[in-house]
Amino acid sequence: MKVKKTKPANASNDVNVSDAGQTAAIKANKDIALLSVEKLKKKMRRRNNIEAWILLIPTVFILYTMVWRPTVMAFWWSFFKIEGFTPTDEFVGLNNFKIVVTNSYFVPILLNTCKFVMWSMIIGYIPPLLIAAGLNEMVHFRSGLRLLIYLPVVIPGIAAMLIWTKMYDPGEIGLLNMALSWLDIAPYDWLMDPDFTIIGIVIYMTWKGFGGSMLLYFASMQGISTELYEAALIDGAGPFKRFWYVTRPAIEGLLILNFVRQIIGVFQVMQEPFAMTDGGPNFASTTLSLQLYRYGFLSAGRVGQAMALGVIIFLILIVFTIFYFWLNKKVESRY
Repeated sequence: MKVKKTKPANASNDVNVSDAGQTAAIKANKDIALLSVEKLKKKMRRRNNIEAWILLIPTVFILYTMVWRPTVMAFWWSFFKIEGFTPTDEFVGLNNFKIVVTNSYFVPILLNTCKFVMWSMIIGYIPPLLIAAGLNEMVHFRSGLRLLIYLPVVIPGIAAMLIWTKMYDPGEIGLLNMALSWLDIAPYDWLMDPDFTIIGIVIYMTWKGFGGSMLLYFASMQGISTELYEAALIDGAGPFKRFWYVTRPAIEGLLILNFVRQIIGVFQVMQEPFAMTDGGPNFASTTLSLQLYRYGFLSAGRVGQAMALGVIIFLILIVFTIFYFWLNKKVESRY
């Protein structure tokens, strides 16, 4: 008679305990590994933050000393009487602002600044877009033409202004008047004409700066799928229809943002009228920024008014800037 062997009752329990122990050990090892990974990630993040701050500190320092601190100090000192370039403890409230705003030239100068913005939109906003669209359609000589168009941007500003001032010279030696004499047309006053001086300066500003906007538009157009253009060609669309129905919708967000950015930039125009006309003739091309410079450096004892005018310009621009960032968020969410 065979006797059936039976396992001890506690054998299965030992196996279960062993499996449970192995599972617990594996889980513990995983937890230790996860903790090690988390510690490593924290260490890397801390190191990256330190490296980022090392790179940012010089920029933050320059912004603090050159932009943020002067802006806050100008805002604060605009409420005090200033002798020379030294603020006093005499609080004058809004008196500096009152002197600036009630000046008989303030409204005409503000209108001149708005005219600069208006004419820059009329003369300077469309040409970069059209030239970029033309380059985008070209097959040959694109690189060379792009270089020639961008060339005015790299010419030093003062040198370019002097060249254009000589071109606009109201005498017979002016290049434009020489061209008129060849056509038997009487010389024109150009920048000496109060009705033309802002337009003439804006033409120069457009020639000098549209290369950067053109490259921005051109780079954006290069990102448009060629399949869209091929489909438009198959449908018989010409260059204008391709631009209007393919190119324009694709870069519409950039067009909107550049429109606001150009308003902000031109509203601060100062060096062009200063170098080309000195704000003349008879304040016809004087802008708010140029008047601020005159208050601060050319008029004795008017530094307080300069700071007050700077605050006024800052408040106007901050409205455009807030609108720009709001619009930028809308464009990013839409496009």
